[in-house]
Amino acid sequence: MAKRGKKYNKAIEFINPDMAYSVDEAIELLEKTNTVKFDPTVEIHFNLNLDPKYQDQMIRTTITLPHGTGKKPKICVFNDSASADELKNLGADVVGNEELIEDISTWKQALDFDVCIATPSMMRNLWKIARVLWPKGLMPNPKTWTVGEDLVAIVKEIAAWKFEFKTDKQGNIHSLFGKLSFGATKLKDNLNHFLQTIQDVKPSGAKGKYINTIYVCNAMWPGIKLDLTK
Repeated sequence: MAKRGKKYNKAIEFINPDMAYSVDEAIELLEKTNTVKFDPTVEIHFNLNLDPKYQDQMIRTTITLPHGTGKKPKICVFNDSASADELKNLGADVVGNEELIEDISTWKQALDFDVCIATPSMMRNLWKIARVLWPKGLMPNPKTWTVGEDLVAIVKEIAAWKFEFKTDKQGNIHSLFGKLSFGATKLKDNLNHFLQTIQDVKPSGAKGKYINTIYVCNAMWPGIKLDLTK
């Protein structure tokens, strides 16, 4: 086992590894286990009883937290309809059409985006860069509401911190629900909203116990187990 640093050991003193905590207790522990001077992202990790090789046991959806994530998403728009200036004013960072696709294919445009969106008619042109978009999870997809005719509405939603989460190869979900600086009330709102969303998107193929464990933590710091009965 890797040797932990002094800060980690100091943080873990507050957590009983044999205990599961209520939402209120977990939020309080997030503050106590913070040992960094910057504002850390607060993470959530679900261990789910799912086998994603079956289509009816997969989760891939979007969520908008009541108080956002604390991070402005960087948005790329493949556009052939709406005003580029209007989309940028709403929060899009890069807007373009075939020329943008060409720039990405020749590496003139860096793929440092959080999300890409496109109109249905632009999707047929994205085959040129699909091999670079897919591995980074940036390929627009109607299922995650990143393909549509109304780009203005989509950019508004994403700029308001709408983001995607999905099961990994083991059927688990790893995501975030804010910044520690949000304070207890906002973090509790965001966490409860995430917990309810997980229940709402329970796959039809889930069998038996659905959620095994849920942990929250400050980024890179000890996990705090939530009490599922509370």
